[in-house]
Amino acid sequence: MLLTRQFPQEAADQQCTAAYTCADEQRPMRDIEALLQGVPLRRRTLKAKEHVFRAGQPRRSLFLVHAGFFKTCLTSTDGREKITGFRMRGDMLGLDSLDIGNYACDAIALDVGEVWELPYADLCGSVPEFERCITSFLAAEIRRDWGWMLTLATLSADQRVASFLLDLATRLGALGFSPRRMTLRMTRADLGSFLALKLETVTRALTRLQSSGLIQVRGKEIVLRDPVSMNELLQTADCD
Repeated sequence: MLLTRQFPQEAADQQCTAAYTCADEQRPMRDIEALLQGVPLRRRTLKAKEHVFRAGQPRRSLFLVHAGFFKTCLTSTDGREKITGFRMRGDMLGLDSLDIGNYACDAIALDVGEVWELPYADLCGSVPEFERCITSFLAAEIRRDWGWMLTLATLSADQRVASFLLDLATRLGALGFSPRRMTLRMTRADLGSFLALKLETVTRALTRLQSSGLIQVRGKEIVLRDPVSMNELLQTADCD
C-alpha cells in the first residue's frame, strides 16, 4: 500500500471523527505486537487478489495484518457478495471464526501485503496475556461494527462516503501517515458493497463531494481538502 508520510500541519488537523475507529483503537495492535516480540511466527506475503483464507476452510490460525490492505467479505449461495470490512496494519483477520472450526468469510489482499500467522491454540498455551489481547480485539471490532451500523442506518449516500473517507484518514493518521491524502486500494464497487450503495451512487457521491470543494479525486487518489466541513456534513439531517 503506497502511503504519504504525515506532515506536521496535517497531524494537527487530524480528528477522531470516523464511525469506524479512532486512534485509541490502535491499543490492541500495540499490545499484541509487544506481546509477540521474540515469538517465531510465520509471515506470509500476498499479492493483490490473493486469499489469506476462504470461507469454509479449517480455522487453525488468526492473522495479524502487518502491511498492505485487505477486504473481508461474505458470499451468498447465489453469488452475491457483501464486503464486511477493509483491514490494514494492526487489524486481525479470522476473529469471527473463533468459536467454530472453519473460517466464516473470505479475506483477500487488495495490494501487496504481509500478515503474521498466529496459531491460536499454541499461543494461548504459551504466551501469557494472549487471550486478553484477543478479547481486546474482539471488543474493538464490536464497537466498530456498531458505529457502521449507525452510519448505514442514518446517513445519506454523500454522508456515508464522507464518513468512510474521514475514517480511513483517521486510521492512516494513527499509523503515522498522512490523514489528508490517501490511495484507495478498493474498487468503487467494493466501497459501494461496504456502504450498502450502488456503484453509480458512490461515483456520484464522490463527484458531489469534489464539486463542493470537500475533496479532490484523481482516480484512486483522494485528497481531503476540507475535513472540518466534511465533519459538519455528517451532523446535518439526512435529506435523502
